[in-house]
Order: sequence, then C-alpha cells, then structure tokens
Amino acid sequence: MIDILMIEDDKVLAEGVQMALEQDGYHVELAAGLSEGMRRLAGKPYQLLILDRSLPDGDGLAFCRRQRQTLSMPILFLTARDTEDDEIAGLEAGAEDYITKPFRIGVLRARVKALLRRTPEMQRYHAGELTFDFEKRRYLRDGVDLELSRAEQELLRILVSHPDQTYTRDYLITHIWDFEDSVDENTLTVTVARLRGKIGGKWIRTVYGIGYRWTENM
Repeated sequence: MIDILMIEDDKVLAEGVQMALEQDGYHVELAAGLSEGMRRLAGKPYQLLILDRSLPDGDGLAFCRRQRQTLSMPILFLTARDTEDDEIAGLEAGAEDYITKPFRIGVLRARVKALLRRTPEMQRYHAGELTFDFEKRRYLRDGVDLELSRAEQELLRILVSHPDQTYTRDYLITHIWDFEDSVDENTLTVTVARLRGKIGGKWIRTVYGIGYRWTENM
C-alpha cells in the first residue's frame, strides 16, 4: 500500500483530501503541524508528502528544504501562497509540485497519481557481495543464489528501499503479512534472524525499542 503524509492545520480540508485520496486506494495520515509531521516521518517511510507552507509551528518552506537533504520521496506543496515567486521558492526548496488554494480535488488527485508514477518501486539492488533482482525474485550473495521465503523477500525489499531509514516493528508486520491474525512480533524477530543468517548479519541493524534499518555504512 502507498502511504501518504499530509501536514495541514486546516482539519476540515485535510480530512476532505484524506477521504478523496483514500478512494484512490492510498493510505493517508494527517499531521496538524511540523513537529507532529517530523515524528511521523521518523517512525515510518512514506511515498509522498503533501505540505502546507504556513503552519502554526513553523515555515513549511524551510521544513521542505531540510527534509529534502535526507528524504527521497516526492513533496507536493498545497498552500494559499499563490504568487509566482512563492511557487518558484517552493520548487527551488525541493518540492516536485505546487498547488495553490482554493483547488479542485480532481486536479489534486491527478497530480498525486502523476507524482507517484515517477517513483517506481525498486527492482534491482547491489551492495558489497549482495545482488538482488526483485522483479525476477533472484537474490545472490557472492554470486550464489539464496532461497528466501515470501516474508523474507518482502522484508528485504522494504529495508533496502530506503537505507538508513528506521522501520518500526508494527509497520513491518503490517506491510509484510497484511494484517494476518496469526502474526506477532516473535514472527518478525524470527524472520529477521533467518534473513540475517542468509545475507550476513552486518546489513540489518536493530534499533532497540523501535525496529530495524538497513545500513550500507560499515
């Protein structure tokens, strides 16, 4: 599922956008300010950020500039700041798109779909002795094929998609097993241990009390 974070202090507008985008099959989470948005970004990865420029606890433009240094996902400004200079400033800060209020919800939905089409899911990955082809489901270590379970493959795909991004245990359980009732934290622990045994233990780091991250800095 594609996860979208929207940082917007207008609760009615935010809930309207959330409802519209979830009709398109996306999962949309809301944050009323930058501090809450930062907490959510630290807790899980998103595929798109929708951001207002004028927020109660700070400047969305500066926030976008800071986040662009570490985040690769597309950013869309949705704001009442509607001059040409405002739009140029937003794009130069690192946003991929800029929509001014008032806006038509159909246009927003189309822009969101266009942005997400530009960021295809990772198909190949190579680092050190590891080579992964997710499209062909082929996984190599030092040129030797690895046999990975479906859960191990999905865990691997999620982790390598954003190196050094910490994924919470709850996020991983939800996205690997899709709300299966029989799955608990022990199932994830066992899956991580088995995957480490196959690819080598140095790649997956435990972030104690939170979850796991993939690291290439060894």
